[in-house]
Amino acid sequence: MRNNTWQENLPLDYFLLVVVLSIPFWLIGGSKLPLPINLPASAVTTFVPAIAAGILTYRRSGKMGVKEFLKKAVDFKKVKNKLWYLPALFLAPAIYLASYGVMRLTGLPLPDPIIIPPLMVPAFFIMFLIGDTGEELGWSGYALDPMQKRWGAVKAGLILGAFWAIYHSVTFVQTRHPASWIVWQCIKTVGMRMVLVWIYNKTGKSVAATNLYHVTDNVSAFLFPNYGSHYSPMVTGILTGVVALVVFGWGRALKSPQRHGEHKVLEARRG
Repeated sequence: MRNNTWQENLPLDYFLLVVVLSIPFWLIGGSKLPLPINLPASAVTTFVPAIAAGILTYRRSGKMGVKEFLKKAVDFKKVKNKLWYLPALFLAPAIYLASYGVMRLTGLPLPDPIIIPPLMVPAFFIMFLIGDTGEELGWSGYALDPMQKRWGAVKAGLILGAFWAIYHSVTFVQTRHPASWIVWQCIKTVGMRMVLVWIYNKTGKSVAATNLYHVTDNVSAFLFPNYGSHYSPMVTGILTGVVALVVFGWGRALKSPQRHGEHKVLEARRG
C-alpha cells in the first residue's frame, strides 16, 4: 500500500521539492555567468532535479537506494541495441542543421561573419554532460517511470515537458529574452522532452543514453552561429515537434500490426 501511495503522489511531491530547492538560486542567480554563451548564474539549478530525487530516494530506500539511483548516470549497459546511440548522439545536431537550413532558405536573420568554434565542442560537451546529468537523473531517472506507469509515455512526456518548460522559463526571463522567444522555447522544450522519453524507452530506460541527447542538444544550440546568438526557438521548436510526432506516430504504427496479429491469435485459440 505504501508503494502504491508513493507511485500516485510522486509527481506532485517531486515537482514541489524541485521548485522549493530552486527558489534560492532563482532569487540570487540573475547575473550572467562568465562564459561566451548567454547563461545566468541560476543555471546551476541544473543539479536540483537530481538533488531532489536523491532526497526522496533516501527517505524511501536509504543510502543503498541513493547509491543505486546514482548508478543510473552511467547505465550504458541497458542499451542492448547500440544503434540507438545514433539518434542519442546525432538527432539533435541534425535538427539544428535543418534549422539553420530553414533559416537560410526563408531569409531569417543570421550573423555575418558566421563563427562556429570547433575547439569549443569538447569544452561544451564536458560542461553540459556534467550539468545535464543533474537534470536527467531527476526527470528521466526518477520521475518518468511512475508517470509512465500512471499515464503512459505520451501523456507522461507532455506533463513532464510542460513542467520542464515552465521550470526553465525563469532562466529564460533572466537571460532577457523577449516574450515571443520564451513562448517558442517552451514549445521546443516540450517537444524535446517527448523525444527524450522516446529515446529513454527505446534504449532500455537508459538515463545515460537519454542524457547524451540532452547534451548534444545543448552543445548544438550554443554552437549555432556565434555562440547561439541567432538561434531560433521558433524554427527549432517546430522541427523538434515534428520529430516528436513522427517518432511517436512511427512507434504506434509498428505496434498496431503486432497487436492486430496478437488479436487474431487469441481469436483463433478461442475458436
